[in-house]
Amino acid sequence: MKKLAFVLVLMAFGATAALAVPPGRTLEFDKSPMGKVIFDGKLHNDAAKSCAQCHNKDTFPAMKKGTVTITMDQIYAGKQCGICHNGQLAFDAKGNCARCHKK
Repeated sequence: MKKLAFVLVLMAFGATAALAVPPGRTLEFDKSPMGKVIFDGKLHNDAAKSCAQCHNKDTFPAMKKGTVTITMDQIYAGKQCGICHNGQLAFDAKGNCARCHKK
């Protein structure tokens, strides 16, 4: 019985923690001289196939802002945000600065 209760608690916690930025919430990245980037949780959760598409050991291993330094060099190299923002899955990051960066 104790094992079942423990599993149910873990499942309940996992269900609420599964979305890094839940719908209706945003993250703001304000360190770029190009302007602030606002990450929309609903937009990205709707577009993703799964949490693991972005949250994995190679891309964004922790679901916590500030644990990975995001750079345009990495994005342009097809890493980090550039895995999707490559002109095929989502708009290409190259040449579309103002789609993310807002002054």
